Amino acid sequence: MGKIVVDNEYAHANWYFMLNPTKVVLVTSVSKEGRTNVMTVGWVMPCSHQPWMVAVAIHPRRYTHQLIEETKEFTVNVPSEELTYQTEYCGEYSGRFVDKFAETRLTAKPGKKVKSPWIKECVAFMECRLAGRNKAGDHTIFIGEIVYAEAEERFIKRNPKTRTIPDRYFDPKKCRTLLHLGGDAYVVSSPKLYKPEVPPPARSWKKEQLKEGDSNVSRAQRI
Repeated sequence: MGKIVVDNEYAHANWYFMLNPTKVVLVTSVSKEGRTNVMTVGWVMPCSHQPWMVAVAIHPRRYTHQLIEETKEFTVNVPSEELTYQTEYCGEYSGRFVDKFAETRLTAKPGKKVKSPWIKECVAFMECRLAGRNKAGDHTIFIGEIVYAEAEERFIKRNPKTRTIPDRYFDPKKCRTLLHLGGDAYVVSSPKLYKPEVPPPARSWKKEQLKEGDSNVSRAQRI
């Protein structure tokens, strides 16, 4: 079998299929006048333990980009497989022209510590205040500091014996969160859990990080 050469001769070539599937979330925001919006985002990642931070990449033409710039707040909501249709809809239609909450019948709940709403039907949400922004090619990476978060306890698997990260996670036997395969295709997490039995190092950067905070542990010490 040969290999496919992925090049950039075509400006919109889909090179990032090599990273898929990726986590997909619903980002909610609100205008200064109080108009709510929800957008599907496939480029999202945690980026700090202390303080808690999450980053989302959004194109400047998106309505959500405008709202985050205006209010400096947004909320990251985690959908499960039951919200596949709503997730696809919110990624196809623009909030400039459509009330996506009304069309998808998603329930916008008032924010706990920010003005942007959270979605009742999602299994978790993280309220964020804008902590930074960086231009990355044709997208903007918005970095949000999480000021409040909730998750459905009935779906969470706890692992109290470990002192490493993570000590809890969504149990795939009870809750299957959405992953974006590309285009209009999605997959879900497998219920099979893989836990490689790697011998613990003499010095664990994970334990040190939990005790001292990431700011006290240099990259050279961690690797």
